[in-house]
Amino acid sequence: MIIWGAFIFLVFIFLALDLGVLNKKDHVIRSKEASIWTALWFTVAMSFSGVIYWLFSSGIIDNPTGLTPGDAVLKYITGYLIELSLSIDNVFVIAVIFSAFAIPPIYQHRVLFWGILGAIVFRAFMILFGVALINKFEWIIYVFGIFLLYTAFKMLRTGNSDFNPKDSFVFKQIKKIYPITTVINGHNFFVKKMGLTVATPLFVALIVIEITDVMFALDSIPAILAITSDPFIVFSSNIMAILGLRSMYFLVSRMLTKFRYIHYSLVVILAFVGFKMIFSHYVTIPEWISLTVIVVSLLSGVLASILIPQKEEVIKDN
Repeated sequence: MIIWGAFIFLVFIFLALDLGVLNKKDHVIRSKEASIWTALWFTVAMSFSGVIYWLFSSGIIDNPTGLTPGDAVLKYITGYLIELSLSIDNVFVIAVIFSAFAIPPIYQHRVLFWGILGAIVFRAFMILFGVALINKFEWIIYVFGIFLLYTAFKMLRTGNSDFNPKDSFVFKQIKKIYPITTVINGHNFFVKKMGLTVATPLFVALIVIEITDVMFALDSIPAILAITSDPFIVFSSNIMAILGLRSMYFLVSRMLTKFRYIHYSLVVILAFVGFKMIFSHYVTIPEWISLTVIVVSLLSGVLASILIPQKEEVIKDN
C-alpha cells in the first residue's frame, strides 16, 4: 500500500504543479507548447518503466500474476500505448463537446484539468472492479473480448460523426436538475444570476466530458486487462496515459482532419485485443507482438492519412 500511496501522491503533485503553478493563469495552449508538454509526459511515462522494473525486481510490490521484471515492463509499455492510442477517439469527442458548448480555447485547459482529475478517481474504481472480476471469474475475460470486438465493429460502421452533446442524455438530465446559463463568466463553473446559483457552459462541458470518459473507459480498461491483470501495472499505465491527454488534445485536435485514417487504426487495435482476450486460454501471444501490432497500426493510419489524397482534392485537380 505504500507503493500505491506514493504513486497516487506523485500523480497529485503533478496535477498541483500543472494547474497551481505552470498554468495558474488562463491562456490559450498553442501547438508548440502542446508539443513540448506531450513529449514531456511521454518521457515521464516511458521513464516510469524503469520504476516498474525496480519494483518487480526488488519484490517490494505484490506480484499476483508472477511477472518477471522484464515482462512487467513490456506489459506496462503495451498497456500505456493501448490507452494512449484509444485516447485519440476521446480527443475527437472532447473537441466536439467544446465546440457544441462554445467553450473559448483560453478556458479549455481548466475544464480538461478537472475532467482528468475526476477520470482518475472513476478509473481507479473501474480498474479494481475489473481486476477483481477477472481474478474471481476467469470466464469474464471472454465477455470483455466479445465486447471489444463489438466496439470495434460499431466503430468501423458508425464512427463519431453523429455525436451531438446537446442531444445527449447527460445534458438533458443536467438541465432538469440544475439551472444553466449560456453566459460564460471567466473560468467560473457557477455564477450568481437573479439570486440563483446557475451552472455555466464550462460546468456542463465538464460533466459531459466526465461521463463520456467513463464510457471510453469501458473500452480501454478491458483492453489493458487483456495485456495483464496485475492491478498496479493496469492502474499506472492507464493513469500515465490520462495525464498526457490534455496536452495531446491541444496537439492532436488541430490535426484531426489530416489524420482521417487513424480511426481505422483504432478499430484494428480493439479487434486484435478482443481476439487476444477470447483466445487467451488457448494461445499465448508474446508482448512484443502486441506492441508491434499497436505501433504498426498507428503508423499505418498516419501514413495513409498523409499519402492518400482526400477525394475533394482529387476532384478539384481533375
